[in-house]
Amino acid sequence: MSVNVRKRVDRPGDADHVAAAWDLKERIREAEGVLRQRRGFFTDAYRRSTTHLLFEDDELVAFASVRRDGYILFLAVAPTARGHGYGERLVAEVAEDNRSVTCHARTTNAEALGFYEHLGFEVKRHIENYYEDGGDAYYLKLGEDSLRERLSDFVRR
Repeated sequence: MSVNVRKRVDRPGDADHVAAAWDLKERIREAEGVLRQRRGFFTDAYRRSTTHLLFEDDELVAFASVRRDGYILFLAVAPTARGHGYGERLVAEVAEDNRSVTCHARTTNAEALGFYEHLGFEVKRHIENYYEDGGDAYYLKLGEDSLRERLSDFVRR
């Protein structure tokens, strides 16, 4: 079975796919207990950012919302779509457009931390009580000697 993957971009002020992104984020939150944001916060942040979206046929399977400074606000890949390189492809899009790429990740989210480490992100600092629920975070930055070159190959695909 062939899968048709299409990329779309919602620019700042454009929220064509915010409902689909919220639904995907909520499915992940319910299943894994991560990506906990209030809907108003999520919608406002989405509208102010550039969001790269990947669709398999007509279903949203991954997205990354990014500020102008290269800070990844939200990165989500549907559990059924993991292992296809979609997360790497989205980070590659961000790296292609920004001199610096940063994000936060929960200190307890081993899967996310492993993903970011694999791509060449480095922990820059530990922040206690970063999240509303009191959870700690790491502030991560894509390293200069990272996989940036390899990541850029995803953009050309």
